[in-house]
Amino acid sequence: MFTLVVFGMIPLAFGESYPEMGIKIDVVVDNLKVPWAIDFASDGRVFFTERVGNVNVIQNGEVNQIMSLGVGGGEGGMLGIALDPNFDENHYIYVYYTYNEFLGIKNKLVQYSESNNILTEEKILIEGIPGAPYHDGGRIKFGPDGMLYVTTGDAVEPDLSQDVNSVAGKILRINSDGTIPDDNPFDSAVYSMGHRNPQGIAWDESGNLIATEHGPSGWIGVAHDEINLIVPGANYGWPHVFGDQTQDGLTNPILHSGDDIWAPSGSTFYYGKEIPMFDGKYFSSALRGQHIHMIEFDENYGVSYHGELLSGEFGRIRDVTQGPDGLYFMTSNQDGRGNPNLHDDKILRISPLYNYEDSPAWVQNISEWYMKGQITKQESLDAHSYLIERGTISQN
Repeated sequence: MFTLVVFGMIPLAFGESYPEMGIKIDVVVDNLKVPWAIDFASDGRVFFTERVGNVNVIQNGEVNQIMSLGVGGGEGGMLGIALDPNFDENHYIYVYYTYNEFLGIKNKLVQYSESNNILTEEKILIEGIPGAPYHDGGRIKFGPDGMLYVTTGDAVEPDLSQDVNSVAGKILRINSDGTIPDDNPFDSAVYSMGHRNPQGIAWDESGNLIATEHGPSGWIGVAHDEINLIVPGANYGWPHVFGDQTQDGLTNPILHSGDDIWAPSGSTFYYGKEIPMFDGKYFSSALRGQHIHMIEFDENYGVSYHGELLSGEFGRIRDVTQGPDGLYFMTSNQDGRGNPNLHDDKILRISPLYNYEDSPAWVQNISEWYMKGQITKQESLDAHSYLIERGTISQN
């Protein structure tokens, strides 16, 4: 049974404050089975998937299952979800899921029409995407250009990533009706290739696309999980190169994990003054790493800062995305590789602990200084206490 915690009415036992970081974390809904992706409607509804085969909606303080399908197991299942940019008018919802067929495991991308939380008029946009118990990709998002982007894994057949005629091990780009955009780099849905298992896609305010990808831990190397700047038509090297290895015609990541294992997953850029220390930064969830990456890029997409938030506090983190009222993330401790905590899995929301409205820029920077290790936890706590006493900021 789902447990829903209504926004603004969260009992103290369910929330956790981090005054040194200037944030609080509330449970939105718990007792889930491997939540995988989330998207938000302008009318306040929140749609999310559970890998076991469910599509759910949060509305008016209730969680309802609106679709349940028999899906493939392993790392596959009901994965990505995206609402059409014109959802208010056309009510299209897109999902990516794994299915079993006679000759093996496949993935498909499907469009549904939504009415009163009922999904009908299934339209298959892409089917037969190679699948396996591992490496199914599955993240889907609309880009700022209005196109639908889809990540696919190599289905444990690495050579497929280098086959431009295969949709496996790729990032795909299509129109919302499933047709191929005229400006794609290939005469197909393929937008970039040479990927092992891309899991997160996000755009900055200039339209640059950043993707996370699982490296070859335990196979031909150790770790080297990647964060890539995606260029149309580029080849990111798998399985020929990874990490700092180079080869003519292949593109290196802008950041990789070295010998550490992150297992990076969903990602987002956060833009907004509500949480000023997050504004303009890139966030990526980490499954094996059990944290959220916070990264700043310079104008040439070099990494100017890279830190970790909430390390080990919530277990495996599957996705992180900006919502209308904070930064949302979801745990994945029920996926067979984690150690479930009480009431796992959960969707949680990070929101500001303090009201920084009209406060000087240096006040808004105190929490960021702490997160970057420039001041101690106690110094941050003392500074915030002083500012509250002075009336410079107030606690939400």
